[in-house]
Amino acid sequence: MSPRSQTIASHPGISAPRRRIKVVVVDDSALARQLISRLLKSDPEIEVVGIASDPYSARSIIKATNPDVVTLDVEMPNMDGISFLEKIMRLRPMPVVMVSSLTQRGAEITLQALELGAVDFVTKPALDVERGLDTKREELVAKVKAAAQARIKPLGQPQSAAPVAMPVRSAPLRGTDSIIAIGSSTGGVDALRQIVCCLPPDTPAVLITQHMPAGFTARFAERLDGLAQVRVRQAEEGQRVLPGHVYIAPGDKHLRLARSGAQYHCRLGDDPPVGGHKPSVDVLFQSVATVAGGKSVGVILTGMGRDGAFGLKAMREAGARTLGQDEQSCVVYGMPKAAFNEGAVEQEVSIQQMAAAILDRCQSLA
Repeated sequence: MSPRSQTIASHPGISAPRRRIKVVVVDDSALARQLISRLLKSDPEIEVVGIASDPYSARSIIKATNPDVVTLDVEMPNMDGISFLEKIMRLRPMPVVMVSSLTQRGAEITLQALELGAVDFVTKPALDVERGLDTKREELVAKVKAAAQARIKPLGQPQSAAPVAMPVRSAPLRGTDSIIAIGSSTGGVDALRQIVCCLPPDTPAVLITQHMPAGFTARFAERLDGLAQVRVRQAEEGQRVLPGHVYIAPGDKHLRLARSGAQYHCRLGDDPPVGGHKPSVDVLFQSVATVAGGKSVGVILTGMGRDGAFGLKAMREAGARTLGQDEQSCVVYGMPKAAFNEGAVEQEVSIQQMAAAILDRCQSLA
């Protein structure tokens, strides 16, 4: 530290300069490495401390620089991104943001990465990579900054000592006109898996908005459907909403709940992003507040930003039961915190207890 910096840092009332976020960029494409580095360096709060073309060189750079965040291409030679991520999360857990191609294979690998503990991902186009990545600057910078603040768990370790609470009920769920609405973002893939896989077949209908691009949500729904007792689908326009089913908003459409007579339906909207998001959690929650009101349960999970805070408050004001994921079990305690501060959350619950808490609230609606 220079003498001037020492003087400033020790002067009463003047805080020390904020340390920049150290990032290592790992990508087998020289062009992608150059572009990602340039975009990150354009933000004064980020410092690119290393660049690697494959996992082997990345390992040495990570040991030497001890970065706060690693950006990692999902597909690389010698050792693929998934294998390298698994080694990182077992041996040296740290925040990782995956860089994924917009392909079916890219979606599959990215979902595996998120389940292994990657904080988030950014997509890159297969063609015209330079122009495509340039449009991702704001998203990339925001996700790297969020990742630097994320809670990272070693692979195979629970986020807290509490085991997942399997729902225990003395009677079947009733009230087929009840609706569960869930919103999530960063860290939401694993959080949603933990919840959905604990839901029994007679669970009221569930509508989910997870921040995820088009092409990824359909594969995400398929993965959950193969694990859960409930049926999981990507939502379709006009689709009837039924108990025992989970409907996930497509990555490029807003999902709303609609009602015709005694039946609920999914409505998909191609209107502009709300709060920078499409799909938007606020849009889903607002529609549930209007259509289902006091016959609904609203849940806000891990994610950066404040999407869902106003919509969840509207649900609570309409008589819905509302839950928020607690800070300790969140990867990023942004969306639940914003909702809590708005007075939208009745109770905060760990992700391990969330499924049981949701079903308990459903019983109170019957």
